[in-house]
Amino acid sequence: MQERTRPRRGAPPKGEASARERILDTAVQLFYRDGIRAVGVDTIVEQSGVSKTSLYRVFDSKDALITAVADRQNRAFWAWWDRIEERYAGDPRALLEGLLSGIAKRIRQPSYRGCPFLNLATEFPADGNHPGRKVARSNKEEMRARLATILTKLGVSDPQRKATQIALLINGAYVSALIDEPANAKVDLIDAAVKLSEIGDVRGA
Repeated sequence: MQERTRPRRGAPPKGEASARERILDTAVQLFYRDGIRAVGVDTIVEQSGVSKTSLYRVFDSKDALITAVADRQNRAFWAWWDRIEERYAGDPRALLEGLLSGIAKRIRQPSYRGCPFLNLATEFPADGNHPGRKVARSNKEEMRARLATILTKLGVSDPQRKATQIALLINGAYVSALIDEPANAKVDLIDAAVKLSEIGDVRGA
């Protein structure tokens, strides 16, 4: 539910983000930069310019806000993926390499603080039923499914298993980039994926 209030405490001036959007914008930034558990509701209220009453009117709990943040990040990730797919439509080999190149570029950004979905799962390891954790798990399952579709189009044998292996490579790159300087992440990711999936070994050849 979106609240309508007076300027700074209600309906924003025309062109200004709604209370819900301001809360989400702030939470996305703070949760990713500082960690979900480390950021309290009071900090989000202070930095978003939205009152605590307004926040709880839009999100009935911090868990609801966490889930909304995860949903937004999930939609943004797949919007990015879809743009790569459109760019390489009809060429699954170039698509796979484009996706891996894009991921390598992301993990080399100065603002990179890890995969938001792995971060969320790490912060709630014992709560498999947390709604935000379910979004994170869904993201990883969807990634494996989409990779399997690409590998199937390439004619790779056992595309489901090899999609899981490439997903492991990607998730490993997400984590290792926080420790090592990923100077060759693009080359390493593409090279490892090609070798794992045996892309050149087309079924029936």
